[in-house]
Formats: sequence, structure tokens, C-alpha cells
Amino acid sequence: GYDIFAVPCDVADLDSCTKAVAEVCANVGPVDVLVNNAGITRDMTFKKMDKVNWDAVMRTNLDSLFNMSKQVVDGMTERGWGRVINVSSVNGSKGAFGQTNYSAAKSGVHGFTKALALESAAKGITVNAICPGYIATDMTSAMKQDVLDSIIRQIPVARMGTPREIADIVAFLASDKAGFINGSTITANGGQYIV
Repeated sequence: GYDIFAVPCDVADLDSCTKAVAEVCANVGPVDVLVNNAGITRDMTFKKMDKVNWDAVMRTNLDSLFNMSKQVVDGMTERGWGRVINVSSVNGSKGAFGQTNYSAAKSGVHGFTKALALESAAKGITVNAICPGYIATDMTSAMKQDVLDSIIRQIPVARMGTPREIADIVAFLASDKAGFINGSTITANGGQYIV
């Protein structure tokens, strides 16, 4: 089994991230692996989109990478080892109707990943991204069944992915076995979108 130490944190708020990471470090020790996995949707066409819904998605899905990574990368550098794993989305690669905010934020994850990977590679830190397709989560279960059915028809493996499949990729990227993988994006979308 695992010992779990949970700390509440609003990843869209820099001060909240600073406090949360400080509490984790004080109770558990330094952070060696960071998984940036926050994501929300506020779907609507661009014509109907307002600044509030644009900002909410950008703050949670993209600003959170800065807010959390900023807290741990210096320590990883000092220790000469670390893993930053950022979770993007298939829609950050291909775009999606009604998701200009979400697609833009998740596309930004790719650029952040590549740039930080270049900056930190010589310091023993790898920075990679995972680009899942449609995964059976609370976010996708909130979608209408007819919409889900139409999405699944577009996935060659004819199903949505599982959280476990993504967790297995995270575990691999966090391990020493992935030490030569840096600045990469691993797609896991059942063949729905092949990059």
C-alpha cells in the first residue's frame, strides 16, 4: 500500500500552490515528481464565449503548469533529478468545435513542455507530456450519451480509454526507465488522432 498525504490546493492560484507545496515538503519531503493534470471545460462556440469562461479554462488548464512547476523545479535542479509530467489532450493537438479555450490551453501545454524540457535537461530533469484522447472520467461522463456514442465511433479501438491506462504512462515517465525521454508527447487516444 501507499501512504497518501493530501493537501487542498487551487492550482489556478499561485499563492495557493506556494502554500500547498510548502506543506507537502514540510510533511513528506521534497517533490521529485510533479504531475500537472488539472483540467476543466467551459464549452461553447467562440461567438458565445465570454472572457470569464476563457479565463477560467486558461487559469486551470495552463496557468496551473507555471504555478505548480515554479514551486518544484528549482529543488529538482538542486538535487539533480526530477520529473515533470504534463497532461494535455487530443483536442490540444487537433482542436475541437466549441473548445477554443480548452484547445488553446491544452495546446499551450505542448509548448510549455518542450521549452521547460530544453531548459532543465542538463539538470537531470525530464519534462514530458501525455496527450490522452477521450478517457472514462467524471468530465466525459457528464457528456450526453449521443455525443459520447458519436465520439466512440471515431475511435478505431471502439472505446474510451481508462484512467489506469494514463496512470501507467505517468508511472513509466516518472521512472528511471524513461530517463532518455525528454520534451516528448505520448499520445494515448486509441488511434482517434495520429500525430
